[in-house]
Order: sequence, then structure tokens, then C-alpha cells
Amino acid sequence: MNEQRPGFSVSTIALLVVIFLQIPVIVVVLASFSETSYLTIPPQGWTLKWYEAVFTSSNYLSAIQNSLILALGSTVISLVLGVAASYALFRKMLPGSEALTSLLMSPLIIPSVVIGVALLQYFTLVGLRGGFIVLLLAHVVITLPYIVRSALASLSGIDLSVEEAARCLGANGFTTFRLVTLPLIKPGLVAGALFSFVTSMENVPVTIFLAGPRQTTLPILIFTSVEMGVDPSVAAVSTILIIATVAVLFLAERWTSFHRFV
Repeated sequence: MNEQRPGFSVSTIALLVVIFLQIPVIVVVLASFSETSYLTIPPQGWTLKWYEAVFTSSNYLSAIQNSLILALGSTVISLVLGVAASYALFRKMLPGSEALTSLLMSPLIIPSVVIGVALLQYFTLVGLRGGFIVLLLAHVVITLPYIVRSALASLSGIDLSVEEAARCLGANGFTTFRLVTLPLIKPGLVAGALFSFVTSMENVPVTIFLAGPRQTTLPILIFTSVEMGVDPSVAAVSTILIIATVAVLFLAERWTSFHRFV
């Protein structure tokens, strides 16, 4: 008879890995409630004054507003351009589709610092340094691949005969795409949009090269605050971002079941 050796199951090991990965998140959340003016774990006392400091600070509110506008704008533009490009590439409407796909996906493998320096040099040469439009275009460059990737994955999983049936019933190309194809690929687009939004919200390497003096985003503000000295308000705003991200992902999953395309 084979003896059963004691050991950890795969599920137990996976659970331990997940707990280990969540330790930094737990530390940040606990530190945000500390009464001291510096980060301490475990927290010395419990208070919400650091959350109040975030919501009453003009610097934090301005940075949050800039980040949200930038992330929403770049995500919407990436959705429009990415869906159009993905459909054309999927349908082989353009010559060299594979090369174009690789080109659109290249920002995923190129370091963000390299992209930031390259865009800084390019925009400086064309005289577009330091404006919101410049920053928006840069974020479109780094968020577009997520839309293209998720849209292509969604398109590859649909039954093309459904489109042909709509055409046979008298629908033109645009109507077929709007009423048939788009609803079928919606979960994948939601997943791509979420990745794009989060990527834009947390980006530092590209933004720090191109942001003007009045365009401080939340990640840059956190980055500079950590350089000057860490206080629990940084942990508080980080906790707010974590809660907001989890809430958005939960609602999006309930709405579209986008996990199938991640």
C-alpha cells in the first residue's frame, strides 16, 4: 500500500500565496487609522483624521480630479480607437494585420520609462510640451493595447454566422456591428476598459515626464509625498483607491461577467 505523506494541498498553497501577497495591502489599511503622524504597525490608536485630511486637502482633491479626468478621457478614446482597429484587424481589412497588431501591442512590452522619454523627445520636437492634450495622448498610447487585446480575444470567440444572419435580414454593416457584434463583445470591452482605466490612474513613469506644473496626478502626488516623508494620509488615500477599485471590479463582474476575458 502507498503511504499518504502529509503535505500541503495545491489549494492550501494557493491560499497562503494569496495571503502573502495581500500583506502589504493589510499593512497600508491598518496604517491609515493610526493616531500618530507617522506610519506605525500595529496602529497606535484608531482615528479617521487622515481620511478627513485627504478629503479636505486641495492638493489631494485637485490630483484626484486630474487623475479621474485623464483616466476617463484616455479610456474613452482608447475604446473608440481600439474597437475600430480590432475589428478591422480581425476582419483582415488592412494589409499586414499581424504587423499592425504587434505594433499596437508593443507598449505592453516596452518599459514605461522608455515610452515616457521617447514621447517627451517627440512632443518637444513638435512643440507640444506640457499640455493636457499631450498627457492625454500619452495615456492613450499606454492604454490602447489593453482594449485591442481584449477586443480581439472577444471577437475570436463569437460566431461569425450571427453577423451573416443579420446581413441576410437586411441590416447594413454599421447596424450589424452596433446591434449584434458589440453586445457580444461587451464583457471583453469592459475588462479592457477597466485595465485601461487602472493603468492610466496609477501611471507614474510616463506622466512624470510629460505633466505640467498644474497637472499633478494622484500617483505623482503620492510619489513626491513619499519622497518628502511618509505620513498616514498617504496610506489613507491608498486605502480609498483600493476600496474604490474592488467596488468597481465587483460591480463590473456582476454586470458583465468579464472574468471570462481576463
